[in-house]
Amino acid sequence: MKYSMLFAAAMALATPVWSHHSDAGLDMASVTTVEGIVTEFSMRNPHTYFTIESTDASGETVEWAIQMGSAISLVRRGWTRDSLVVGDHITAMVHAAVDGRPYGLLNHIETEDGALLDTARNRGTGEPALAGLAASASTDSLEGVWMARSAELVSYPGGFDGYFHAELELTPQAVAAQAAFDEFSPESPEAQCIGRPTPAMIVASNLYPLQIDINEEQQTIQIRIEFWDEVRTVYMDGRAHPDISQRSHSGHSIGWWEGDTLVVDTTNFSDHRSPYQIGVPSGARKHVVERYRLIDDGTRIAVEFVLEDPEYIAAPLTHARELIYSPQLELSTFDCDPESARRFLPQ
Repeated sequence: MKYSMLFAAAMALATPVWSHHSDAGLDMASVTTVEGIVTEFSMRNPHTYFTIESTDASGETVEWAIQMGSAISLVRRGWTRDSLVVGDHITAMVHAAVDGRPYGLLNHIETEDGALLDTARNRGTGEPALAGLAASASTDSLEGVWMARSAELVSYPGGFDGYFHAELELTPQAVAAQAAFDEFSPESPEAQCIGRPTPAMIVASNLYPLQIDINEEQQTIQIRIEFWDEVRTVYMDGRAHPDISQRSHSGHSIGWWEGDTLVVDTTNFSDHRSPYQIGVPSGARKHVVERYRLIDDGTRIAVEFVLEDPEYIAAPLTHARELIYSPQLELSTFDCDPESARRFLPQ
């Protein structure tokens, strides 16, 4: 049993990682090979972990803790609690912690017989169907369950945080806050089971389905995603936003129709230390405008958002993608487990 360092230039073309906290503190430019025996496999949210008992170059026993994505995302890719069993001999390719401790983020797994287990980095026999995700069903309403294909962020190694690293234009205040942020500390929102408000639900829709419910009687629309159990109520009765002193985690959302396009305007967000998973905060002036429009004969939604926060973002960020109508999918409860959420912190 052994572990060794391999540099992987091809990582720049790899598909997104299953990370829920940032890749800060991890060596994302290279991968470490860890070979050994599985001693634990724990499927939880926000992170699934397994441990490997290995030996280092001097022959000393080392136990590695390897982080994967949420149990929800793993199950959707076909994993079960028996996918790894204590006693299995495996080889794991991981992005190791830069502080030298035996901790890492999974890249891919090879079993003793040479099979590749399906992960976000290496899909084994090919990209999974994600429970039959396909543009076959159709609807005449925005109401229902929707999900983007997993390739939506393929050009951004690191997935969620890779996207924001690449696209956000930061103010000097944001740069200073990012430099001061310690991902591996209790101040990390994920360590406290604090999720990410919009537009995270759109960016994360390639891994988690999004559900829209329309209540015409109460003149509200509810938008929910599995990711951190984020739920928003959009008020469609013509009201204005409340005073800025009334702030909440998910903000205050009002909406209206522009022809066949639903426009959702959200402000009044509470301060958040790292809503983009890169150590950049958001403040009182954060403002998000989303647009949802049914296209392709009701099989897809064209969705886009414009994100502004002049305190931390130097220029508005605009993003667009398509969501596929997926009535066969059911949203699960994320139900963040505090022990799992804190496990990435140094002991």
